[in-house]
Amino acid sequence: MTQQPFELPHFYLPHPARLNRHVDEARAHSTRWARDMGMLEGSGVWDQADLEAHDYGLLCAYTHPDCDGPALSLITDWYVWVFFFDDHFLEKYKRTQDRVAGKAHLDRLPLFMPLDLAAEVPEPENPVEAGLVDLWRRTVPAMSADWRRRFAVATEHLLNESLWELSNINEGRIANPVEYIEMRRKVGGAPWSAGLVEYATAEVPPAVAGTRPLRVLMETFSDGVHLRNDLFSYQREVEDEGELSNGVLVLETFFGCTTQEAADIVNDVLTSRLHQFEHTAFTEVPAVALEQGLTPPEVAAVAAYAKGLQDWQSGGHEWHMRSSRYMNENARATTAPWESPSGPGTSAADVAALLASAGAERMRPHTHVPFQRVGPSRIPDIYMPFPLTLSPALDGSRRHLSEWTLRMGMLSEGVWDEDKLLSCDLPLCAAGLDPDATQDQLDLASGWLAFGTYGDDYYPLVYGHRRDLAAARLTTARLSACMPLDGEPVPPPANAMERSLIDLWARTTAGMTPQQRRPLREAIDKMTAAWVWELTNQIHHRVPDPVDYLEMRRDTFGSDLTLGLCRAGHGPAVPPEVYRSGPVRSLENAAMDYACLLNDIFSYQKEIEYEGELHNAILVVQNFFGIDYPTALHVVHDLMTQRMRQFEHVVAHELPIVYDDFQLSEEAREIMRGYVTDLQNWMAGILNWHQQVPRYKAEYLAGRSHLFLPDRAPAVPVLH
Repeated sequence: MTQQPFELPHFYLPHPARLNRHVDEARAHSTRWARDMGMLEGSGVWDQADLEAHDYGLLCAYTHPDCDGPALSLITDWYVWVFFFDDHFLEKYKRTQDRVAGKAHLDRLPLFMPLDLAAEVPEPENPVEAGLVDLWRRTVPAMSADWRRRFAVATEHLLNESLWELSNINEGRIANPVEYIEMRRKVGGAPWSAGLVEYATAEVPPAVAGTRPLRVLMETFSDGVHLRNDLFSYQREVEDEGELSNGVLVLETFFGCTTQEAADIVNDVLTSRLHQFEHTAFTEVPAVALEQGLTPPEVAAVAAYAKGLQDWQSGGHEWHMRSSRYMNENARATTAPWESPSGPGTSAADVAALLASAGAERMRPHTHVPFQRVGPSRIPDIYMPFPLTLSPALDGSRRHLSEWTLRMGMLSEGVWDEDKLLSCDLPLCAAGLDPDATQDQLDLASGWLAFGTYGDDYYPLVYGHRRDLAAARLTTARLSACMPLDGEPVPPPANAMERSLIDLWARTTAGMTPQQRRPLREAIDKMTAAWVWELTNQIHHRVPDPVDYLEMRRDTFGSDLTLGLCRAGHGPAVPPEVYRSGPVRSLENAAMDYACLLNDIFSYQKEIEYEGELHNAILVVQNFFGIDYPTALHVVHDLMTQRMRQFEHVVAHELPIVYDDFQLSEEAREIMRGYVTDLQNWMAGILNWHQQVPRYKAEYLAGRSHLFLPDRAPAVPVLH
């Protein structure tokens, strides 16, 4: 190879790699298996020398050190298959940029993963199909139906999102950082690897498989695996293959920095994600196990799974250090404190090593000094390509909301008063989000915005002030009970949040079926659970990890709620699979992030100086990079602009392909075009609202009392 494009950074490696004693057995078996499947000589992709040089048996022996010989051989076969798929797709479709043939190839693969093993499957036509049908039949009989579903979805994501990489190569387009991490999780295969960790260790109980703590374990594991791979594979992928999906290249482009600087930033993000994994494993996983009432064997299964993910991180790094597939000269690992120099005269070196170690980095999120004077929020030139239109029902909704919030009790609990309500002017926001709304529709939309904004203010003020996480969890559970799906009784309202939610739910869902109500309730549950997440960080005095923050910010902002209300009237013409497709989710997430980052820019003084808040993107960037406010603002503003550019890109280039891939009718295409307009109105309306309302302006903030509570705080409700 040519000279390395950068020097590999120091890696955070808290767990030593261990080698499975069945490694030679797995190597020999996988070579025979690959030849039987047609993956070697004659495939046009590999020969035996390639397979031996890659040494996937060593990879799996390091990443699954404790499983028995047959399990290790099966897992190794899976990895041989997935790497062969990747190289086969590169040779046959990426290099030729043949998207049509690539899609036809991918469309057949789910047929070889039937959830019912008795189902007929087609005759395999190539080594990828032959390998998949063999592996599926050997693996799934030992696993539950829940695992089969999750693993099939992860495998389909791994395969289908290869089209995203192919499309980006065709367009010569480099993703923005948030888009890249989201898509890398799917195409990079780590969620798929997590499924095989379950096979090797223990299945995650269904009761917790979909919860935030287990999701974060999997996502931080994924990000760690992918970012580490990006560092080792940059030279091969970017310089040899012309690949654009590499985290180093993404950050090099976004920050306009050198390759070495980008590699160091990638490593910083990697380290932060591993710290987030550990934080989640030690704080959030035990809590969710208690909440869900897991049995001791189920708790042990979750612990074994978490340990398996740790083993994979360490083993994956060791394999990258040894494999001929990657750039690994002069790779360095962070020295653990107990491995520092010892003996006379080395105490200063000990201290220096300790301060330079991950321990110092781990403390960084807890060192922010709250309530610092920062001055008025600095508002840059904001890119908004869509026009603003306001509903003519605005004035009527202003009057209605004033009466409604008073009736619901929102102005009598010490969180809001009339002045604070007027400073929000939530009907102005609603009027921009839905300019075609009738009076009743705008009244209802304004009520939902009031509920979300009030709750977002209430949780940190009431429960954060008292450091009462248990009461916050109880309130969250009761709020969920206020949203019946099929006529279940609701609890008598104990406070303004419950009273307003019961009222809004009844008015919104009156004409809905239980199936239509479920996603709306799930969206609200996500929002209220995210408020508890913020409260937990407040109690721990912890500035969030940047990736975790951006993803949770969508939930705390209530984005799914407002977008779900938009989708509720679309009807059956648009299949659910369209909304779940990568481009549509990318479109929605880009819009959400634009709005959330916009809010953080305008609310910086309010949150940092007056409320002691830890959840603001500018603060998160300041804390992570150790930079000042203006520099962090520039980074956040650039990211916000890139998310808007991505929104425009998806609309122009990716949605038409989705429409064709799903063979949508003209009616469905018109509905989707209307949905795009809804999202455009959503962003334009939110920008206008921030620019107009007093809530974030320095003059208004200086005249307000911010951390007030009534003499008698709201009573804690009881869950019956």
